[in-house]
Order: sequence, then structure tokens, then C-alpha cells
Amino acid sequence: MNNYIIPTYVTYLVVTIALTIWVAKTLFKNGKVFLIDIFHGNRELADSVNNLLLVGFYLVNIGYAVYTLQVHSSIVNPQEMIEMLSVKVGFIILLLGAMHFFNLFVFFKLRKKATNDMLAFQKL
Repeated sequence: MNNYIIPTYVTYLVVTIALTIWVAKTLFKNGKVFLIDIFHGNRELADSVNNLLLVGFYLVNIGYAVYTLQVHSSIVNPQEMIEMLSVKVGFIILLLGAMHFFNLFVFFKLRKKATNDMLAFQKL
């Protein structure tokens, strides 16, 4: 009887870490513009915050992927392996999507506040 748990673990980690890196790089690259605007053109501060957000994103997502690695049943054939991976990877994709929209929400809230602050300053 074959046991596909180790190949499932390896596949799960490779896929989730690759997805996490891809999403993080996309957020890092495109989020920089928002941060520069939020910090009124202060590129050094925007870069610093963007790097901190990137590290936090990696820690949360890769940490969660590793934390949820364990499989509580035997996997005895490729079909069960694919089904288990679809559930585990699918949840990670949903988590990454939720974090992406949360980041967008925070960026837009901060940008709105920065714009309001700038307008209030200009009225003075």
C-alpha cells in the first residue's frame, strides 16, 4: 500500500510558497505607488513601510501554510492526493485573496485620510 502523504506535503509547500511569493511581489510592486501618495511623496518612508508589509505578508502566509501542513488521514492514491491538495491549496488561495483585499482596503483608507489631511492643510 502506497502512502502519498510526503509527496502531498512537498507539493503543498512548493505550491503555497510559490503562490505567496507571487502575490507578495505583486502587492509590493503595485502598493508602492499608494504608499508614496499616502506619505506625501516621502519615498524613503514608503519604501520602508512597503518592505515591512512584505515581510509581514510572508510571515503570516508562509507561517499559516506550514502550520496547516498536517494531514489527519492516510492518502493512498493519486486521486486522494489531488483532492487533499485542492482543499489545502484552495484555502490558501482564498486566504491570499482575502489578505490582498484587506491590503487594498487599508491602502484606500490611508489614501483617503492623506488626501483629506492635504486638503485641510491647503485651506490653512
